[in-house]
Amino acid sequence: MSTDTTFEMLARLRDRLLPRKWQAWWGSPRGLLTGFVGVHLVFLVFALVVSLSGGAFSDTHIYRAWAEAGFDEQNLDGEPTPWVYPVLALVPVALAGLAGPGPFFFLWVLMITVLNGWAVGRLTTWGRDRHAYPAAWWWLGFVFLMGWLGFARVDGLTAPLVLVALVHGAAHPFIASVLLSAATWMKVWPAAVVLTLLTVARRRVRVLLAGLLVSAAAAGVAAAMGALPRLFDFLVQQGDRGMQLEATFTTPWLWLSVLGVGASRMYMNTEINSMQVDGPGTETMAVLMQPLLLLAAAVVTLLIVRGLRNGERSGGADRTELLLAGSLTMVTAFIVFNKVGSPQFMVWLAPAVAVGLTHNWKAWRVPAAMLIAVAVATFLVYPLFYYELSHNNPVMALVLTLRNALLVLLLWWSARRLYGLGTRRPATALAAKEN
Repeated sequence: MSTDTTFEMLARLRDRLLPRKWQAWWGSPRGLLTGFVGVHLVFLVFALVVSLSGGAFSDTHIYRAWAEAGFDEQNLDGEPTPWVYPVLALVPVALAGLAGPGPFFFLWVLMITVLNGWAVGRLTTWGRDRHAYPAAWWWLGFVFLMGWLGFARVDGLTAPLVLVALVHGAAHPFIASVLLSAATWMKVWPAAVVLTLLTVARRRVRVLLAGLLVSAAAAGVAAAMGALPRLFDFLVQQGDRGMQLEATFTTPWLWLSVLGVGASRMYMNTEINSMQVDGPGTETMAVLMQPLLLLAAAVVTLLIVRGLRNGERSGGADRTELLLAGSLTMVTAFIVFNKVGSPQFMVWLAPAVAVGLTHNWKAWRVPAAMLIAVAVATFLVYPLFYYELSHNNPVMALVLTLRNALLVLLLWWSARRLYGLGTRRPATALAAKEN
């Protein structure tokens, strides 16, 4: 069954089951606000309960320890180094720790809630653009399904920043670049979108200038912390790690471990708190992943340049669509060609799809449907059944394999769309045809 047919069936089912007043509520500012509050209240209440008991959750345990130690590694007892992240990631960690360790977790979730509110507001022009409401609902659904993978990690801070940057897009490259550069200095992945914006934007100097200004601010933060020599430590902190269990290219060794073939096995890398897979050829593959990732990024960049040049020659380059399709392709490549496959990486994919749905619903509902399936499969893998997966459970290995296959399919879809935008026809004409 095609994705289009599935969406049509769901639309007919909605029309039959929901009274008209509920359908009207669904598309009203009050309804969207209620949905936003409802989704985030679940996480805020849980965070409040945990914080009142003096606890934290998932990676916020580590972040809280960094804040308590003043980001001094000598005061950390067995915790990972703070410099595994770019320096601006430590700013929200410090803000959440201002009131001490007790309310840290609640304040962390509150910050992400505020950023998500900003993202939904900008996506819908603060409720005035009813056309964008389905995209906003999709974003809220994805946020809810990803759960603590978004709310208990730095990735949850960067995703709404990238979404707002993509809303500004090629029309306002300086603002977009400021947001993307700030997000990159928190977690590296938004660099994929920066590269796409730099390729697509007419005023590339503004993109570069914004990036330089934010980088100077990041260096200033590091200097204020007395850690300027460690500014680029995040680039080398995990260079020697092996193939992570959930990574796409680890799938063959995952099954060799499950089936007990050869010497393949799963093991915990305690230094970086990561489950990895070891077996014949994994060391070679881990070394190859970096050049493969760089090659994939180069190919995607060439596709974007091709689309831009052909569009300009035909008089109809749709820079916004090139930015969105290019961003999704580049970010997906960053995930597929990565020896690290942490489940929170799936959060990276949502901003481009959410904004894409406002730009061209018919085309972008295909990756939107795939991402919902990716979110469900990821939630099953982690946190629900990660213990079973890490102990060679074949059912969970199959779920992870299907999730990774969806990521490869998403990469194929986005690259194919990017290639299609580079045909001799104007990109605007292509979008009009799809609508």
